[in-house]
Amino acid sequence: MASTALLQSLFSTLNSPSHKGLESASLPCLPKSISLNQQSIGFARSQLQFKKNQKTHITNCAPSESHNAKTETPIELRFPAFPTVMDINQIREILPHRFPFLLVDRVIEYNPGVSAVAIKNVTINDNFFPGHFPERPIMPGVLMVEAMAQVGGLVMLQPEVGGSRENFFFAGIDKVRFRKPVIAGDTLVMRMTLIKLQKRFGIAKMEGKAYVGCDLVCEGEFLMATGSE
Repeated sequence: MASTALLQSLFSTLNSPSHKGLESASLPCLPKSISLNQQSIGFARSQLQFKKNQKTHITNCAPSESHNAKTETPIELRFPAFPTVMDINQIREILPHRFPFLLVDRVIEYNPGVSAVAIKNVTINDNFFPGHFPERPIMPGVLMVEAMAQVGGLVMLQPEVGGSRENFFFAGIDKVRFRKPVIAGDTLVMRMTLIKLQKRFGIAKMEGKAYVGCDLVCEGEFLMATGSE
């Protein structure tokens, strides 16, 4: 018991900042058993420090493995496909346009009587590219406007609005701006929103915006004329 008490006293003294030089002092009066206990304490300290270092090392490695797993995802799996609200067959049932002037491939969002969002896949096989231009295929701006007007037709030619396929006309455009060229390989995403409808006169005003990715490429105001059968 005496040696245990002496050992505890010595241990607290060694940890005291004011007795840092005690470790190098000679202790001729200490029994051998106390020296052995000192060695045990030193060994325990070293084991504890090793476990702490090992735990820190594992903690630092974990985020790195997670980060590598994310960066290894193939690019073809990172981008989901556009949803389909109306496919090309449903579009053909609404619009009277046919090849080569049907410029809407799929509707990806539709709010009855309010708005529609549709896409046009621009490919080198489109029949306007050989002449516009042979060395630099750019989609003509007038066809971008026509494609947007067709999306507007999908909004107007619905029971909620009362438009008729037989009496539906593109009546005018205002404030049209072309921001960036659209080239072969792009996907043109077009949003048309009904701003004002005068059913008595069969006139509708719509706002249109077209995008490639996050870039606005075309915008304007559209005037539609509708009638009844």
